[in-house]
Amino acid sequence: MVNRMNVSRYAEAPPESGSQDRTILGGPLYPVSDVLAALQKQGVMLWTQRAIRDAQELGLDHDDVAELLCEAVSQGRYFKSEWCQQKPDGPWAASDVYLLTRHEWNNNAFRDLPTDYYLKFALAKSGWLVLTVSCHVQH
Repeated sequence: MVNRMNVSRYAEAPPESGSQDRTILGGPLYPVSDVLAALQKQGVMLWTQRAIRDAQELGLDHDDVAELLCEAVSQGRYFKSEWCQQKPDGPWAASDVYLLTRHEWNNNAFRDLPTDYYLKFALAKSGWLVLTVSCHVQH
């Protein structure tokens, strides 16, 4: 059975099974004010195994990811919108992707260096919970 359940606030239907193009035109899908309100009210849920792994690899907890998302939507750059599936045959979420560059201390270089983050998230149907799909450093 093919799962086409959309758990995000975006009202359109997910792509058909086998569709390679997951791009959603016309984004961003979620107004910055709505994302910031959701983060303040409920924070984030690491929704995919990839998001959980990304956070662990970066040593981030839920509050750290929420802080990155706040910075990304406020000071970062909108990159694209696309459909993301939680797992094979799992539910879908229409997600916005933001890029954020932060200057962070690098122990190897003994100085601050720019670190580029890639953050993909969606607002849940309730409009409050932020579902984090991906949060990793860009190489």
